[in-house]
Amino acid sequence: MARRFRRTRKGITAGFEPQEAELVAGLLEDVARLLDGAAGETGAEAARDGEDPLDALARQLDAAPADAPEDPALARLLPAASRDDDEAAAEFRRFTQEGLADRKRAALLTTAATLRRPAPLLLTDDEARAWVTALTDLRLVLAQRLGLETDDDAALVALRAAEADEDDPTSWTASIYDFLTWLQEGLAEVLLRDLPAAGGPPRR
Repeated sequence: MARRFRRTRKGITAGFEPQEAELVAGLLEDVARLLDGAAGETGAEAARDGEDPLDALARQLDAAPADAPEDPALARLLPAASRDDDEAAAEFRRFTQEGLADRKRAALLTTAATLRRPAPLLLTDDEARAWVTALTDLRLVLAQRLGLETDDDAALVALRAAEADEDDPTSWTASIYDFLTWLQEGLAEVLLRDLPAAGGPPRR
C-alpha cells in the first residue's frame, strides 16, 4: 500500500507498491499521448528540433485559428480563454496551445519516469512540482470520464461506485480518482509546509 509523501534530508519521498507505481505511470503516459494530438503538425517537436523562435512565431501567424479539442477530456486540459467570444478564444489558442500542451506533457512524462526508477520514490523539488501539475491533469481527465462537474456529481459517483460490482469501470475509475486525490493532497501539504512565513526564511 502506498505511503504518504514526506520530506527527508535527501528529498521528498513516498512509497508505492510496484503495481501501484506501474498503474499510475501508465495513466500518466496515456494522458501525455492524449496531449500529443493537441499540437498536431505544428507541435512542440519543431522547437525541440532547434526551430528558430522567429520562424516558430511566423508559422503560428500563418496558421489558421485553432479549433477547440473535440475530446471533452482534452478540452478540460486545454480550456478556452473565453466562453463568450469563439473567435478570440481560437486566436488565443493558436498562440498558446502548443506551449501549454508541451508543458503539460513534459510534467506528465517526468512524473511517469520518476515512478519507473528503483524504489523508494525520491523526488527533487522540481520533480515534486511536476508531480502536482501531472496529478492535476490526470485527475481532470478522470473527472471528465466520470462526469464530475460539481461536488454533487462527486457524491453521486461515489455512491454509484460503492454500489457497483468490482469489475464495473465506474467503480475502478472512481477508486483511482480518490487515490490520486489522496496523493496530491499529501504532496501539496509537504510543499506548502516549506513556504516561508511572512518575512521569514523557508521552513524545512
